[in-house]
Amino acid sequence: MRELSVVGVRVELPTNQPIVLLREVEGDRYLPIWIGAVEATAIAYEQQGVKPARPLTHDLLRDLLEALSAPLQAVEIVELRDNIFYADLLLGEAGAIRVSARPSDAIALALRVGAPVRCADQVLDEAGIIIPDEQEDEVEKFREFLEQVRPEDFAS
Repeated sequence: MRELSVVGVRVELPTNQPIVLLREVEGDRYLPIWIGAVEATAIAYEQQGVKPARPLTHDLLRDLLEALSAPLQAVEIVELRDNIFYADLLLGEAGAIRVSARPSDAIALALRVGAPVRCADQVLDEAGIIIPDEQEDEVEKFREFLEQVRPEDFAS
């Protein structure tokens, strides 16, 4: 398993499909995952520090886990099958309880509780991409985009 950081979310054109972009903490690979608009909004809200008047589903789940004393220890992206990513939530004091989840939901929850996001080596080998140095400008443009985008931009 490799630890990943959440670079952010953006809308892929021309399809207007949101993606979340992850990057190896100790490596050069990026992992793009196409996600739904609701999950993109939840991730963007948390990254931008937006606090809605009422809890979103991921906020509710965070509060529920806290009330049950079942902390989220980590998120692991464990498989890529038929172009679909699969993730597990590792819950409890030792992370011994595994619950299957969509990566987008798992990432939104991990951001809310400060849990690490990890990815299986075979998933990164299959779906990870290396951005050549000449394309680093594109990553910088992506970061600038993230600073300007609003969560409402993901609503369709």
